[in-house]
Amino acid sequence: MTVAAPTDFVSLESIRAAAADLVGVAVRTPLLPADALSEQLGTPVFVKPESLQRVGAFKLRGAWTLVRRLVREGATGVITYSSGNHGQAVAYVAKRLGIRAVIVMPETVPDAKRRGVERLGGEVEIAGRTSADRYNRAKEIAERDGLAMAPPFDHEAIIAGQGTVGLEIVEDCPDLGTVCVPVGGGGLSSGVATAVKALRPSAEVVTVEPDGAPKFFTSRQRGERVVLEKTGSIADGLITLSVGAINYRHLVRFTDRSAVVSDAAMTEAVRYAVDRLKLVVEPSGAATLAWLLAQQTGSVRGPVVAVLSGGNIEWEGLVRLLGGAA
Repeated sequence: MTVAAPTDFVSLESIRAAAADLVGVAVRTPLLPADALSEQLGTPVFVKPESLQRVGAFKLRGAWTLVRRLVREGATGVITYSSGNHGQAVAYVAKRLGIRAVIVMPETVPDAKRRGVERLGGEVEIAGRTSADRYNRAKEIAERDGLAMAPPFDHEAIIAGQGTVGLEIVEDCPDLGTVCVPVGGGGLSSGVATAVKALRPSAEVVTVEPDGAPKFFTSRQRGERVVLEKTGSIADGLITLSVGAINYRHLVRFTDRSAVVSDAAMTEAVRYAVDRLKLVVEPSGAATLAWLLAQQTGSVRGPVVAVLSGGNIEWEGLVRLLGGAA
């Protein structure tokens, strides 16, 4: 059964077009069984490790979809504002397409993510600590240098590109019962939810955020898109002050419930991924796993798929995060 999206929402056809354009560019990441979690929850559980994606995160999908469109429209250079993973993806795409890329990053950017952008030929500009700081600086540079803006999440092309994750999940798990997906700015979560609900309306979509950055969780409670005054978490990819305006409309329509997890729970999930799944994921990528680890038998309808959104953490970061764990 397929359910058409309203005309002012990203369509399944747009997501399928993005998937066709990503062939040979994005890795089709597998669904890997999580046997111990399956036993705990009493239903099959799988993880989709976008940590194995090129540039180490799902962001490549949306970046390619958007930047390719901008180039087709005449762009010869792009700029974005990013805490890390989207910046690396834009730098990768720009290098592949032979155009200039400027990435505006926060003062708090992890070294692994800054080095990743630089290795890919992106020009790094540091600006403040908030997404507003980065956006304002990016806008200045874009106007000065004639660069096209490639926003990290609040754009239909980004949603379509990230939605290919959901498309693959349903293709590989046709009887999907629940999918859990992390929320930063909302590009991945809105894309996955849109694709899943179009193809499997009965499946439940659960969003997961850090308890130090509950922008969509709070928005759902209040019935309106909320901009938080401040956020803080080890999950640097999920600490935006709000979800995007376009993303919010998709999330409200296509998701079923929202949850939050602690930094301690995400740290344990990172370790669990290494120990039990043999996967390296960053805290942002482990948020869904952290939520599932806290669930009881029979509490989640299966089969269950958890999206592990990224793995951009290097050895030094893992040592700092896990070195003191018992």
